[in-house]
Amino acid sequence: MVRFVIIAVVIGVAFTLYALVDAAMSDARRARGLSKPVWVVLIVLLPVIGASLWFTIGKDRGPIAPPPVRAPDDDPRFSGGRMSDDELDAHMRELEDRLRELDEETFPGEEAAPAPPRRRARRRTVSRARREPSAIARPATPTSPAPRRTDPR
Repeated sequence: MVRFVIIAVVIGVAFTLYALVDAAMSDARRARGLSKPVWVVLIVLLPVIGASLWFTIGKDRGPIAPPPVRAPDDDPRFSGGRMSDDELDAHMRELEDRLRELDEETFPGEEAAPAPPRRRARRRTVSRARREPSAIARPATPTSPAPRRTDPR
């Protein structure tokens, strides 16, 4: 008998939590009868009864109509249709002219910099130190003592 009570309590708590989250996350326009905050308080104060009332009375099941699509206000030529080929060509020429003007514009303190001279590709040469092994790299022979390295620290 105790198992059934525990199972019923767990199911009631889960149902109440689901209803609470659903009421809190739903759109305020979908709440019927009462306002959305009142439904949330009702579900908290009357756990199973408030949750079942939310699903039967409070929650609107119909789809919400999307808001109408409106044209942007920044371009008066926008009408939702296409521009004619002549209008499109004129518009493209206007934009290209404006871009060309911006490319040619120089700002105060700015001079037209000449193109940097082209560098010739340098031929890579092996340094003299690599061609001729130094005395440090040579093994010491019995006739000559090993060279000393001085640390430049």
